[in-house]
Amino acid sequence: MNQYIDEAKALLKIESEAVSALIDRIDEVFMKAIEIMFLCKGKIVVTGMGKSGLIGKKIAATLASTGTPAFYLNPAEGSHGDLGVVTKSDVVLALSYSGETDELTRILPSLKRMNIEIIAMTGNPGSTLSNASDVTLDVSVKEEACPMGLAPTASTTATLAMGDAVAITLLNKRGFTEDDFALFHPGGSLGRKLILTVEDIMHTGNYIPYVNEDTLMKDAIIEISSKRLGMTAVTDSSSKLLGIITDGDLRRGIEKWGEDLFSLKAEDVMTMRPKTVSKNMLAAKAVALMEKYAITCLMVTDENDDVDGIIHLHDLLKAGIA
Repeated sequence: MNQYIDEAKALLKIESEAVSALIDRIDEVFMKAIEIMFLCKGKIVVTGMGKSGLIGKKIAATLASTGTPAFYLNPAEGSHGDLGVVTKSDVVLALSYSGETDELTRILPSLKRMNIEIIAMTGNPGSTLSNASDVTLDVSVKEEACPMGLAPTASTTATLAMGDAVAITLLNKRGFTEDDFALFHPGGSLGRKLILTVEDIMHTGNYIPYVNEDTLMKDAIIEISSKRLGMTAVTDSSSKLLGIITDGDLRRGIEKWGEDLFSLKAEDVMTMRPKTVSKNMLAAKAVALMEKYAITCLMVTDENDDVDGIIHLHDLLKAGIA
């Protein structure tokens, strides 16, 4: 068993070194490729065969989801009519570690005749692909992690990493924001985290537990129990938030005052200056705030400290945010 553990560790070391070697290749040539793609008026057409094709699909997907329109084109199908999807305003990002893949080199003359700019991502800067390209991104590796040196391993890892570097550099150059990202990711938990705000989830109106500052604690406890959120807001006569009373405050109050707690006023027991959020805050940020201060509820207030609502950790869990 130790032999296999050692071999797996050695594999990861080879692949990590392959990625690390790319750092010195982020240079003027890399930035020239970025500039070509940044100025592209159409789409980035990513193409490659076999394992390079699989990596190309991922790179195209990453580009598209981070603000750079892109799609994957199978070069074999391209030579049988699918090149029709490529327009003169597009840029081609061609992947081939050898740079001599038949299906890919076969479509290069057509791309050149269309005056389409080509960016090569290859491990062979002297290859046919590289010579036909406007820019070559070198993804060569010292060795494959496969013990036979045959299966693409370190080379595909390096290509994928270079693709990520391209996509994220373009993201930064475009000033792509969280709101832009949310627009392209409306589904799933990621979409919910980027789109849902506190207002979408918070309790409002009669569902908000609140008492006046002069309310007796025996009545405040009834309010806490009836609204089932483990707390109540304490407000003044104009609905401005003064503080909150939580289950924890009740336990500490009983320890301190015993049965006398029930005859005290809410203002005597409340926690002043509680953590609050605005209704426009992303729900995911509200979760982070709860985690930071180890609390389960947040009051939602406006700029005048008027109470808009209350948001509970359980609501965030149900919404798939937490």
